[in-house]
Amino acid sequence: MLNHPSTVLLLRRHYLFAKLPGQVFEDVCALATLKRLACHDILVRQGEPAKRFFLLVSGQIKLYRLNVEGQEHLVEIIQPGQTFAEALQFSQAHSFPVSAGALKDCVLVSIDGAHYRHALQDQPQVCLAVMASMSQHLHQRLRDIDTLILPNASRRVINFLLQECDPSDGRVELQVSKRLVASKLGIQPETFSRTLHRLVDEGLISMQRRSIQILALDRLADYPG
Repeated sequence: MLNHPSTVLLLRRHYLFAKLPGQVFEDVCALATLKRLACHDILVRQGEPAKRFFLLVSGQIKLYRLNVEGQEHLVEIIQPGQTFAEALQFSQAHSFPVSAGALKDCVLVSIDGAHYRHALQDQPQVCLAVMASMSQHLHQRLRDIDTLILPNASRRVINFLLQECDPSDGRVELQVSKRLVASKLGIQPETFSRTLHRLVDEGLISMQRRSIQILALDRLADYPG
């Protein structure tokens, strides 16, 4: 049962739960559990039954797939306050399509999927919010696919920078290591680093550890790669 006040409040403020009637929300909390992971622990593995979904309270979770050679491909990084695997509770999928592992020590809320789905039957506003979230994730996945099908590795890196930059100041803050970013782009870490350094030499970006500043947005967008 979930009863820690700050965690319950975090859950209550999330759009998936904010519009649930009081008793319904309490019932959801009664079946929710708090889970702790140490860095590098595995939460779920690709192919395991998908009976629960999760809200990350603290830490950082990576979602990834393994190809037939056993190589890891990063799908998404989950930050505190975000949920994941909720869409599976409304599909015909019976297993997790990705694995989830801790990049830092983590605290998560684990929610019973079947009970939550049942609780939504008379809550159309919450259903609309869930649908909106799924739509946003779909658009992000389509953007990721558009980047991955580019044959030129440099263009993959440039597209990533353009998508991730803050439009107000042109800054890109890498939330994970360059190795993991390279995995998400489907390229080798050495290729990612080499491309970044070439863009620095061209005067298109500057770098300081995980902080990248785009210096010439138009030139970067037109860079041949």
